[in-house]
Amino acid sequence: MFKKILIANRGEIACRVMKTAKKMGIQTVAIYSDADRHALHVQMADEAIHIGPPPANQSYIVIDKVMDAIKQSGAEAVHPGYGFLSENAKFAEALEAAGVAFIGPPKGAIEAMGDKITSKKIAQDANVSTVPGYMGLIEDAEEAVKISNEIGYPVMIKASAGGGGKGMRIAWNDTEAREGFQSSKNEAANSFGDDRIFIEKFVTQPRHIEIQVLCDAHGNGIYLGERECSIQRRNQKVVEEAPSPFLDEETRKAMGEQAVALAKAVGYASAGTVEFIVDGEKNFYFLEMNTRLQVEHPVTELITGVDLVEQMIRVANGEKLTITQDDVTLTGWAIENRLYAEDPYRGFLPSIGRLTRYRPPEEIAAGPLVTNGKWQGDAPEGETAVRNDTGVYEGGEISMYYDPMIAKLCTWAPTRAEAIEAMRVALDSFEVEGIGHNLPFLSAVMDHPKFVSGDMTTAFIAEEYPEGFEGVTLDEAHLKRIAAACAAMFRVTEIRRTRISGTMDNHERTVGRDWVVSLQDAVYPVTIDADREGSTVNFDDGSAMRVASDWTPGDQLAHVDVDGEPVVLKVGKITNGFKIRTRGAELAVHVRTPRTHELALLMPEKVAPDTSKMLLCPMPGLVVKIDVEEGQEVQEGQALCTIEAMKMENILRAEKKAVVTKINAGPGDSLAVDEVIMEFE
Repeated sequence: MFKKILIANRGEIACRVMKTAKKMGIQTVAIYSDADRHALHVQMADEAIHIGPPPANQSYIVIDKVMDAIKQSGAEAVHPGYGFLSENAKFAEALEAAGVAFIGPPKGAIEAMGDKITSKKIAQDANVSTVPGYMGLIEDAEEAVKISNEIGYPVMIKASAGGGGKGMRIAWNDTEAREGFQSSKNEAANSFGDDRIFIEKFVTQPRHIEIQVLCDAHGNGIYLGERECSIQRRNQKVVEEAPSPFLDEETRKAMGEQAVALAKAVGYASAGTVEFIVDGEKNFYFLEMNTRLQVEHPVTELITGVDLVEQMIRVANGEKLTITQDDVTLTGWAIENRLYAEDPYRGFLPSIGRLTRYRPPEEIAAGPLVTNGKWQGDAPEGETAVRNDTGVYEGGEISMYYDPMIAKLCTWAPTRAEAIEAMRVALDSFEVEGIGHNLPFLSAVMDHPKFVSGDMTTAFIAEEYPEGFEGVTLDEAHLKRIAAACAAMFRVTEIRRTRISGTMDNHERTVGRDWVVSLQDAVYPVTIDADREGSTVNFDDGSAMRVASDWTPGDQLAHVDVDGEPVVLKVGKITNGFKIRTRGAELAVHVRTPRTHELALLMPEKVAPDTSKMLLCPMPGLVVKIDVEEGQEVQEGQALCTIEAMKMENILRAEKKAVVTKINAGPGDSLAVDEVIMEFE
């Protein structure tokens, strides 16, 4: 077995690989850019080597720099993670020439299947059903428009060497095809060092389902079930689960066998994923093969008990698979939510900055029981698991140079409904402050009827949130539970605030029983009867709720029992109440005396400043180009400028007809959130 491996990556995937390597007794080497000098993966590694400036095209994807780090460290093997150089045949070739093992598939398999154009041609030759498209290289935007018309809109414009949603655009007309081609080409060049583009038909109402395969160099290959990845935003997965709530055993078997056959046809050896688009009739079409470990691999590990990273290392070491297809059993259900450094209230635009608070929920181990790669049985009934793969820590910086994903929160349970409920609690228990994040949105998805029923497609976010995410409006039952919890909690804060010398009984008489709780658009007059076991909160409609909790003032997370039902609240302090986050809702909950409530109703509302004649930067980023000039008249929907952040290009457009009066920024400028880019009249 290898004694030392280098992880040619960063962030959570580098940390994930290191965990398995350490478990196997293998030393690890990290590489890092200037921006990652204090990153978690650097701290976890046995040794770390600096490889250059923050931009990935000057550090992490520069093969010569990575090869130099390998030479310095004496590493015998390299795990590439995903993204960066993971599907780069030239990197695999360089490793082979240096006598260093690549913990991934052979160079030939990467060339054949890692390139999306080549892989589709091979799939077609193997009589695998594929989505209609143009597989040749496309020279310019006008050719892209011509091809798009021949295929028929809508079309998907994709980077040949792409992945992770980078270099992908959907075009519904000639203008979008022209703009999408150029943006995809730019993103592909920046992210992968390869700007080749191809175009295929965009299948409407599809489900994105992928098969995990595992092959060795001795001709053995198996599939480990499927993952449903239909909840996507900007073609990037947000929620994944295993197995799929849509597939039946017959379709699963057919997809799995086809995936393994395709892998064997190209001499594949390692973990890999064959992605399919599946329509409502369970017809499936080969989309692409990812010749690497997938971001969402934890859900497969949770339902099979197989450590995919360990299997990759063993295959790279020349070992045979010890698992046969008959050994693979799918146990229970697993769900993964990707925690992104992005603001769902601002169109999911990237957010950067310091993590002033980062407290994931406690991890709990459970799931299938596996020994030496062989399934041994189910976990005890009723158990659930919580897993958080992360690459950040409290006090660390979220950089603008890399992907905005900072963690993958996973839950496992015997049934899908139980896994969803475990995820709801885990999301509410996740504390993140200092940056914009998508925890509220993820909570909203977990409660959405379409997701709960399993009736969703890749158009879920576009269809259910066409105007963007504007938060969650909780129903009456939820609001009353939160009101009861906050009333009881506020009483505790008042006891502490008014604490004076004397007995507890004397002290309690200084705090009244009558309060008014206001939250969302609801107002609840309540009275509180407290004892040593908790509080009874009485509502004016005659109902009452029993509240018990060990929460104390200052705690930022409250686990409250309301009438026997657990409620998890992220708690912040505001005047006369709390700022609460729960189940995707962010609420200002005011708890006032009846008289204070009357006076509060007389207070004037603060009017927001008028920014309608300004183009504000919606995210921290770099100005790529300005498309207009001062004095120019622009029309609704016209492109004004392009901002790049976290490897994604974002075109900002005019909201209405106007004249540009002033431009405050130019290409290359680094802008903060809400910085004024240009002004109008």
